[in-house]
Amino acid sequence: MITLSQAKKAIEASELKAKELGIAVSTAVVDEYGVLIAFSRMDNAIKISPRFAYAKAYTSGTIGMPTEAMAPYAQEGKPYHDLNSLFGGELTTMSGGEPIMIDGKLAGAVGAGGSTDVSQDDMCAKAGVAAI
Repeated sequence: MITLSQAKKAIEASELKAKELGIAVSTAVVDEYGVLIAFSRMDNAIKISPRFAYAKAYTSGTIGMPTEAMAPYAQEGKPYHDLNSLFGGELTTMSGGEPIMIDGKLAGAVGAGGSTDVSQDDMCAKAGVAAI
């Protein structure tokens, strides 16, 4: 289980990484059911970034893999080929969602969104996970 204290630390680490990169992001931390534990939107983060951050956290936290690893499964004929209809379109393959594993068990995820370069979002999400 991820505590609120741990989630806040993850957000702080994500935001610190974003500042190092010179960007502003939104960060979401969810449990293994995709339920939001904590959320933050940095000043000047793009307005759509909260939705990106949550979708990335939700995907990674419920599926148990980084969001970018979902891409092969989202192709025609694969289990998640129609992401827009699954879970109301809440799943994504955009980089920036990283699962949180505690004692080898999926505990949730950190999602970060807002950069024009999603690899930077992923760096922020990974920093958040590392803080937990």
